[in-house]
Amino acid sequence: MIKILLLSDTHSFIDEQILKFVKQADEIWHAGDIGSLKVTDTIKKLKPLRAVYGNIDDKDARAEFPLDNKFVVDGVSVWITHIGGYPNRYDQRIKEELKNNRPKLFICGHSHILKIQYDKKLNLLHLNPGAAGKHGFHKVRTMLRFEIDKGEIKNMEIIELANRS
Repeated sequence: MIKILLLSDTHSFIDEQILKFVKQADEIWHAGDIGSLKVTDTIKKLKPLRAVYGNIDDKDARAEFPLDNKFVVDGVSVWITHIGGYPNRYDQRIKEELKNNRPKLFICGHSHILKIQYDKKLNLLHLNPGAAGKHGFHKVRTMLRFEIDKGEIKNMEIIELANRS
């Protein structure tokens, strides 16, 4: 069993609230708009990190992280990208590949809106952890926590951090 912490849209912000949950996870996944690499450098000192760059990320983040991160963890195929859309409204860039090379778990960020949605047409779970940072229109900072165990995604939890101020 692997404990995952999923976050996105930190926009250069990391604090003790986030780090408390980082320390409890086995792996951290970041779905883009990292901002300063101090965010990912801080996380990497504590736990293994898988990440993608987002639309606000500079050349340094783009040199370190891919646009799309595809991998398999304990029998679950995963695709993380920053701008992905939602079931029935996927981004044009990924729509065909998502149909042809469908993961079990599709993750994106960008919208700052936490969403957990099962796509019945493509038979995949779509996750957006919302935004863990303070930049943007969201009122509550959010992340997701879940476990992957022998091909199953289990114990999904929404983590609400302090209100954005």
